[in-house]
Amino acid sequence: MKSRPADQQLLLELASLDGVISAAERARRSPEQARRVQELLARRQSMSAELTTLLGQRDDITAELARVESDVAVVDVRAARDTERLASSANAKEAQSLEHELASLAKRKSDLEDAEIELMERLETAQSAVAVQEEAISAVNEEGARLSAAAKEAVTAATARAEASSRDRAVVAARVPADLLAMYDRLAARGVGAGLLHRKTCEACRMVLSGTDLQTIRQASSDDVVTCPECGAILVRTDESGL
Repeated sequence: MKSRPADQQLLLELASLDGVISAAERARRSPEQARRVQELLARRQSMSAELTTLLGQRDDITAELARVESDVAVVDVRAARDTERLASSANAKEAQSLEHELASLAKRKSDLEDAEIELMERLETAQSAVAVQEEAISAVNEEGARLSAAAKEAVTAATARAEASSRDRAVVAARVPADLLAMYDRLAARGVGAGLLHRKTCEACRMVLSGTDLQTIRQASSDDVVTCPECGAILVRTDESGL
């Protein structure tokens, strides 16, 4: 294929714009914050499960404490009743029985109060663990919200870049001969469509061409469309190509 050198140089503009469009599309599909957001979502799920366990433990202790407090109240009622009966009893055997029961109730209340103190300490620890976990989840939520907002902004910016570059590409593509553009598009579909040959290096694939390949290119006419023997991209030649 033959094409004017000036037309071939337009392919460099197309390749540059296609690079911007591709990068913008990648940024739009997968903003740099996306991976961290996914990590935070997984972490929050794990932390929420742990919080559920901590809440269950706290609620169990609360229920147990309520039961002990109820038992203490029952003991107090029975002790008050027995004390009242003892004060009015004239029967020595009954009085002795009441005194024995009051002693048992006092021991029962002492044991319950010890259990109550232990449960209150455990409840304080459990409530602290819940508060710490809730604070940690809140921090994860805040970071996730911030990164999600940043990702949304990045997607919006990338979309704008892609759209602007696509418009510019259409303008440049309209100046390229149809057959040359078709060849470029075919090559670009599987990689980089065109690259500058600069100091014996193909800038599409960054490979230094061999002496034999350079000799073949050197023998080509300026309006011949030549391709890189390494990557297949159209090689655009200039005075700095090293030929």
